Amino acid sequence: MSVTVYVPRDSSALAVGAEALAEAIQREAAQRGVDLRLARNGSRGLFWLEPLVEVATPAGRIAYGPVRAQDVPELFDAGFLAGGAHPTRLGPIEQIPYLQRQQRLTCARIGLIDPLDLDDYLAHGGYRGLHRALEHAPEEIVAAITASGLRGRGGAAFPAGIKWNTVREAPGNVKYVVANADEGDSGSFADRLIMEGDPFALIEGMTIAALAVGATQGYIYLRVEYPHAHATLERALATAYRAGYLGADVAGSGKRFDLEVRLGAGAYVCGEETALLESLEGKRGMVRSKPPLPALRGLFGQPTLVNNVLTLATVPYILAEGAEAYQQLGAGRSRGTLPIQLAGNIARPGLIEQPFGISLREILYDYGGGSATGRPLRAVQVGGPLGAYVPAAHFDLPLDYEVFAAQGAVLGHGSIVAFDDTVDMARMARHALAFCAAESCGKCTPCRLGSTRGVEVMDDVLAGRQVETKLALLRDLGETMRLGSLCALGGMTPYPVLSALEHFPEDFTAAAARSRLG
Repeated sequence: MSVTVYVPRDSSALAVGAEALAEAIQREAAQRGVDLRLARNGSRGLFWLEPLVEVATPAGRIAYGPVRAQDVPELFDAGFLAGGAHPTRLGPIEQIPYLQRQQRLTCARIGLIDPLDLDDYLAHGGYRGLHRALEHAPEEIVAAITASGLRGRGGAAFPAGIKWNTVREAPGNVKYVVANADEGDSGSFADRLIMEGDPFALIEGMTIAALAVGATQGYIYLRVEYPHAHATLERALATAYRAGYLGADVAGSGKRFDLEVRLGAGAYVCGEETALLESLEGKRGMVRSKPPLPALRGLFGQPTLVNNVLTLATVPYILAEGAEAYQQLGAGRSRGTLPIQLAGNIARPGLIEQPFGISLREILYDYGGGSATGRPLRAVQVGGPLGAYVPAAHFDLPLDYEVFAAQGAVLGHGSIVAFDDTVDMARMARHALAFCAAESCGKCTPCRLGSTRGVEVMDDVLAGRQVETKLALLRDLGETMRLGSLCALGGMTPYPVLSALEHFPEDFTAAAARSRLG
């Protein structure tokens, strides 16, 4: 009787030896005459345990991790194919506290299924949402998304239903659906986990969106730095076409939807939707002035729906289970769940999906286990390299878009990067300005010149030159960039700088004092 063993093949697992491990398991099974089926799933998102091996047993899937290729003979000797005892044995995968306490909706299938096995996807609820959508008129699909309270997960948190309805009502014979898969924020990896671990969820979500807004063509704009996601998506798209879920007759409905992957060229600014569209048209990735909004005049001048990967991958759940099932979760105007990405100086980095309202402290300590160094956590940066630094005194903040905004912070794409008490926040502020200077598309003066001048002003502060005068100038410059920039790249660069000044002023004066003494 064949035994199924799961070894992840996504980027995070491959980076720590999953491919060599898979080969070692197959080789050892062949030498021992064991009938073994090796399934390549996605990562569960428990990164400190990768490579994480799972064995299907009558008692459920038993996890072992982290496992190295050299551990394989010993694992076979210990009877791991029957769930036997071994130092790497973690027990039933569902009972690992990190996973057990989560409420995974968008990411429910990640790590559970073979991402390229359509039958596996269907067996775990896949395409139920699309079939439900085909039973309803476009305006009813949009109404369900609106009622769910789903907001864009890419960072702007704009209500998805409003955007969908705008595209649906916009005049135009040709309309497009575009997935923003240019996941460039530091500490962000949820989009990648979806694309590498459950690509059909994105494909299904985009197909439902196309039905809702009247689009017949879609594009996944993928960052070039994700080669494994690219390969997985291409194979999944080919499978979806063969099975009739894409093409001229979607699921036998007589409706057409075609979908392709397009690669970006490594520009961070192309995470902004209008710069993305410029790049998708073959032009230099530069921000467009608005209006007109892309929903009215987007790709090739036609009405275009642009949503983040997580937003679109959540749509199948909402259509399958109903808007109310999603809307009843969350806090305030932040409804549903948020895939949270925990990285940086943290003992247990990984993916956490919970309803809005969970606090930073719960995430950092109940899930993350505190810092990897064992030192006190001093700050976290939430929402990518342009997010504010949140001090330890504010770790009880609940994850809620409006609560964070009231504190001068952002949730963004849901990434959290942790720092212990050895971090120099003055130098982190300089890094934020330097990042903006390097990544600015150059179209607007506040961003193009403001970031460059900001680095120069920070260097004066760090060198102890006219510190008070320069800090006042830095604050003024930040306000100019925030209010005058064309897009969020320049508009949000002041967030980390001003938050570091507000919460960690001692780092700026200490840096200046060290420079004078030196």
